[in-house]
Amino acid sequence: MYGDGAANQGQIYEAANMAGLWKLPCVFLCENNLYGMGTSTERASHNTNFYARGDLIPGFKCDGQNVLIIRETMKWAKKYCLTNGPLFLEYLTYRYHGHSMSDPGITYRTRNEIKHVRNYRDPLNIVKYLLIENSWTSEKELKEIEKEIRQSIEKDVEKALQDPEPVEEDLYKHVQVTKAYIRGVTSDLTLHEYN
Repeated sequence: MYGDGAANQGQIYEAANMAGLWKLPCVFLCENNLYGMGTSTERASHNTNFYARGDLIPGFKCDGQNVLIIRETMKWAKKYCLTNGPLFLEYLTYRYHGHSMSDPGITYRTRNEIKHVRNYRDPLNIVKYLLIENSWTSEKELKEIEKEIRQSIEKDVEKALQDPEPVEEDLYKHVQVTKAYIRGVTSDLTLHEYN
């Protein structure tokens, strides 16, 4: 998995070349959220059809905001790859916020665009609509589930806020190594002394 910004990096195509030669059961999945770090894909990529970049490896694009489409395409992709080798997939999705602290996310797109996606393509709203439209549940039942989830989260947050801060020894709990070694550092995280 990689984003639309990383789709321009060479190691993807080196790996795809080997996967194609050896018919490896590998899915090259691009999460295309339309914006790399501070710029749109159109300004950073000559070919914005990321699913079509596999050369002789087939590929396709689908809606990455719809969880049911994702589930079904991944089931199909697994079967395809186990028999035929690699596949390029592009899930069209959206990033609501900036890429990082230094990217506010509003200098290269409008607030109206973000609002439009939230209103008409938000994954939670899509699932909610599908559940109600297909009579798999009711709006009332969804509200009850949401209420239970909120209460559970509030309870867990309160517990986490009351828990003590972790101590240094906790770094090594539940790790399946008996002694850690990091070059230049001892297992108690102090610097090695070299004579």
